[in-house]
Amino acid sequence: MIMTSELKHEPVLLRECVEALQIQRGGRYIDCTVNGGGHAAAIIEESAPGGQLLGIDADPSALKLAKERFRDCSDDVILVNENFKYLESIADRYGFRPVNGVLFDLGMSSLQLEDPGRGFSFQHDAPLDMRFSPGQTLTAADIVNTYPEEGLARILEEYGEEWRARRIAGSVVRNRPVNTTLELARLVERVAGGGRSRIHPATKTFQALRMAVNEELDNLDSALRQAVSLLGSSGRIVVISFHSLEDRLVKNFFRRESQGCLCPPEVLLCTCGHVPSLKVVSKKAIRPSETELASNPRSRSAKMRVAERI
Repeated sequence: MIMTSELKHEPVLLRECVEALQIQRGGRYIDCTVNGGGHAAAIIEESAPGGQLLGIDADPSALKLAKERFRDCSDDVILVNENFKYLESIADRYGFRPVNGVLFDLGMSSLQLEDPGRGFSFQHDAPLDMRFSPGQTLTAADIVNTYPEEGLARILEEYGEEWRARRIAGSVVRNRPVNTTLELARLVERVAGGGRSRIHPATKTFQALRMAVNEELDNLDSALRQAVSLLGSSGRIVVISFHSLEDRLVKNFFRRESQGCLCPPEVLLCTCGHVPSLKVVSKKAIRPSETELASNPRSRSAKMRVAERI
């Protein structure tokens, strides 16, 4: 297996992820966010001999790194440059059903954040892009410069949980056009002030715009449903999230799919006919160890949840 030295992204909760997937020799696994291949490499190693992995990523740059990493594993690894919202059709295309496990690592990679041309970070002055795939049409600049003030405020409030959303949206509209990451970051800083927080005041604004551009919550909700249908008996879904909205969505999905009747309490006779499809493996989210936090501070917001097909 090829492990290129150029890969700098450090996979989060790697040991915990391998344990949660209960990887079997000769098993088949899907990594819905393969990125540079950190988790995927561990899965392939643990499932050898005979293990197979289907790796999906919307970002062609990330997939290029994964292809380099697995260039000697063409028989065991299939890599696809598509969004995981098409998970079921991708799996069917390659005959990848049923599978033993599906992994979602929803974090932004260091490679994406540190690429000055992508516009994900205000550490570099760059066009307001924020697309995972260049094939997408909507950019952060489109939202910032064309959405009405009310619509922009709703995005910042809903996806960024930004309590100053209306003030920030109003300032953005008054100062249009806003063309670069630093322009936007400075504008938000003027509105919100520096304060005493270690987190830059524009962090939530950038997060909200990225999530809106890439339709992250809608795509995740859809992909989770598809993942359940792809799992064989006792197969597992593992999700690593970095945002409270993502974690809440996953937690609620796992809880709902582990229950029978979903009718309101006042309904005496079940009419929904819902049948549980999952068993929640761990009621509490799994967090990084102190050792991992010390070596990789970006893992501090990571939460992992696990469910098993029944």
